[in-house]
Amino acid sequence: MTSKEMALTIAGALDSKKGLDIKVLETGALTTLADYFVICTATSTTQVKALADECEKVMKEHGELPHHIEGHRGGTWILMDFSSVVVHLFMDEARQFYDLERLWKDAAEVDLSDILKPN
Repeated sequence: MTSKEMALTIAGALDSKKGLDIKVLETGALTTLADYFVICTATSTTQVKALADECEKVMKEHGELPHHIEGHRGGTWILMDFSSVVVHLFMDEARQFYDLERLWKDAAEVDLSDILKPN
């Protein structure tokens, strides 16, 4: 599975669990941290955990396990490191605080119109 396929698979999994404002940023040309960042907003701390669980389940089905998972004790954000893809799950306030889209504004946003279901 390529990095892009992983990122798109994760975006679809997040969408299936009603994640909001899902973005995939192509960061490979800008950093060695990851080829793609997947960013998603959750509506509750319970949903943050559910989204992380779904990512882990779907990627495990594809033979990919996270190398590292970090989470804020309050449940307002979780970071999942799949090496070439890093997933950032946030409650809205935490997403605004970290503002990764601004921080990585030079990264190309991947078109998800074929992946995400229309609301």
